[in-house]
Amino acid sequence: MRLLHITGLLTLLLFGAACTNQKSTEISGTVADKTGLKPDIRFEKTEHNLGRILQGEKVGYNFIFTNDGDASLVIMDASASCGCTVPKYSKEPIAPGEKGSVEVVFDSSGRMGQQSKTVTLRTNGKVQLVYLTIKADIIRKES
Repeated sequence: MRLLHITGLLTLLLFGAACTNQKSTEISGTVADKTGLKPDIRFEKTEHNLGRILQGEKVGYNFIFTNDGDASLVIMDASASCGCTVPKYSKEPIAPGEKGSVEVVFDSSGRMGQQSKTVTLRTNGKVQLVYLTIKADIIRKES
């Protein structure tokens, strides 16, 4: 009886693990997950210095990237280190070999001096987290 109980428990655990694995594949659900092919995001540069800007100016920069992988690339999320920095990006898949961009807009209102802001991208690529940085030296407007 005890052997039957242990066998039943093992069967339940194996069935549960199989269901869990099935679920994670369905959630991530990209062709890359099922075929082993992966996108690969490659930026021309990941840091840009905006230079000197006047306090209150809104300035931006487009970070250009290429999908160097062999499956479609999706940027799933982009978040900034501060509310003064806003990332804009396409939510459409980027085919292998195609280019895309992430625009980062920085609002210097209420800021002074050297600033460094980071945007974190979450992708379905080989590199799942990418960090983009903008820097600026904010000077006061002359009255």
